[in-house]
Amino acid sequence: AIIAAGAIVLSGCAANEPTGEAPDETTSTLEGTLVGAGASSQQSAQEAWVAGFQSANPGVTVEYDPIGSGGGRDTFIAGGSQFAGSDRAFKDEEIAEDAFGACVPGTGIVEIPAYISPIAVVFNLEGIDTLNMDAATIAGIFAGQITNWNDPAIAATNEGVELPDLPITAVHRSDESGTTENFVDYLAAAAPEVWTYEVSGDWPVDGGEAAAQTSGVVDAVANGTGTIGYVDASRSAEFGTVAVQVGDEFIPFSPEAAAAIVDASPLVEGRGEGDLAIELDRTPDSAAYPIVLVSYLIACNEYAESDSVELVKAYLSYIISEEGQQVAAEAAGSAPISNDLFEKASAAIEAIK
Repeated sequence: AIIAAGAIVLSGCAANEPTGEAPDETTSTLEGTLVGAGASSQQSAQEAWVAGFQSANPGVTVEYDPIGSGGGRDTFIAGGSQFAGSDRAFKDEEIAEDAFGACVPGTGIVEIPAYISPIAVVFNLEGIDTLNMDAATIAGIFAGQITNWNDPAIAATNEGVELPDLPITAVHRSDESGTTENFVDYLAAAAPEVWTYEVSGDWPVDGGEAAAQTSGVVDAVANGTGTIGYVDASRSAEFGTVAVQVGDEFIPFSPEAAAAIVDASPLVEGRGEGDLAIELDRTPDSAAYPIVLVSYLIACNEYAESDSVELVKAYLSYIISEEGQQVAAEAAGSAPISNDLFEKASAAIEAIK
């Protein structure tokens, strides 16, 4: 490992803020600036990772711009960043174009699912903290087919709950979003008879209310009445939340339930050795939460600029470490990766050159 475990100083402070304490003595000689951009879902985790990494490596500055998954991928393709954060892996056809500006042509990319988080379905109804819903009901609400909170489809799974006679305002992302793509991927897999739209990061349905980025959806749901939306679970504390039907059970979101579905899902076939893209199983048999966002760290297998290699390997190694995953869990409510995934990710990072 590039950074000795004992040299890592963890911090929950925001990125670039002092910890108030001098870091432990470190032998780190790393210097330079590391630039990343991408998923806003990773923002809280990235702030914690940057703070912890820079405490252990005071000669390094890490900059992460949470411009969204699509923007992060575009920036990485253009060579404007040394790594990207994305709420989906690159598609086969995108990788086949071999147009990654920071990478040596023909050497491929590393994709590591380092940030695992449930996507919470959140709502704003006075006096109601939780509701049970099956996939068809959730899909019907966001497709504009279920338009009132006392609809029989909602009442059927919430016996004893006094549902108001109130219109539903469904809030969705206006920008291209990995959170949207993961959410509608669940709807298409679990309720295909209702959700008949193509899966992508762009919202496919007319109507409802649109808001930019995670913060915009949070604000729209909070400031409305009878609103419902989908957000990274770390931003759900002030809302009522939906427990999702899996088999005969209704499963509330949790880091543990999110990690369970990732461990049960296979890797995408036909990818390079360092590409750990996952084919998520959205309809599990076990008690796992199926609306989950797996956000990737994306880097080059081989960098055109050799100065990037040591910094990228060190930062990614810190993120997947037990310490790095723990500070992300504390800051963002994410699920730590499994030991098996850690071993695969470590091998991928070690092979970067």
